[in-house]
Amino acid sequence: MGLTIGVDIGGTKIAAGVVDEEGSILETSQVSTPHTPEGVVDAIADAVRIVSEGHDIEAVGIGAAGYVDDKRATVLFAPNINWRHEALKDKVEQRVGLPVVVENDANAAAWGEYRFGAGVGHDDVVCITLGTGLGGGIIIGGKLHRGRFGVAAEFGHIRVVPDGLLCGCGSQGCWEQYASGRALVRYARQRAAATPENATVLLGLGDGTSEGIEGKHISDAARQGDPVAIDSFRELARWAGAGLADLASLFDPSAFIVGGGVSDEGDLVLEPIRKSFRRWLVGNQWRPHAQLLAAQLGGKAGLVGAADLARQG
Repeated sequence: MGLTIGVDIGGTKIAAGVVDEEGSILETSQVSTPHTPEGVVDAIADAVRIVSEGHDIEAVGIGAAGYVDDKRATVLFAPNINWRHEALKDKVEQRVGLPVVVENDANAAAWGEYRFGAGVGHDDVVCITLGTGLGGGIIIGGKLHRGRFGVAAEFGHIRVVPDGLLCGCGSQGCWEQYASGRALVRYARQRAAATPENATVLLGLGDGTSEGIEGKHISDAARQGDPVAIDSFRELARWAGAGLADLASLFDPSAFIVGGGVSDEGDLVLEPIRKSFRRWLVGNQWRPHAQLLAAQLGGKAGLVGAADLARQG
């Protein structure tokens, strides 16, 4: 199959791109994300129509944040768009006149990294995305593992602290409440409020209050040696590494790929994650260790992965 289109549905924008068989993006377009399910379908169709002009497109792959059924057709539930058993495949196919595959966005990103990014050369890979929340994807024997009902790899909602922090999913103690961009900001705000004398750089980058601290401030302050910012990254890494050690016991992959916005900080966060992973890996002295790799495709992974999954049908 030749050219396909990948669509990545984000909270503020919908990005579409024409992708070739080598994973290269030939052309892109983006539109704002509407607030209604009907509006999202219209926006996807508009983005596909714009980007497909002048190209012979064979299929469309859509990466959607939510539970996608085993037929890769229906979004069973989505946290940020009011999708409940939304027949997204059928609706978009009717609008664009092309075959459509719908996939969970983290699965699509994992597939993109496996095929064209950090996962090249590995057949057994587990990916996590440390963004606002925590997502994941599993590749076993060169195949995307979706589970019987299509909703595997929702790692962010593994409960790591019984009766812990309330999660947006309605449960308590979910992993993403302790290892995510949202968690990083919470750590920094709490620490800055408790010991402002140790957060002078961090507070100075914001409005001077702990409540004004944002993710970009923490990254900048950590690079400047701010103790609270550095300690906040270490706390996030402690939870992330411990969780990956548990996943190693489940899947025994040759590599973990860490993506998402938090991972853009490179060794500032990846080295502490590796240290925590080694600390908590059961039998770590006697067993091979999976590699912990930084994602290579960045924000393009989901779009590229969705397009490639559409190519495979």
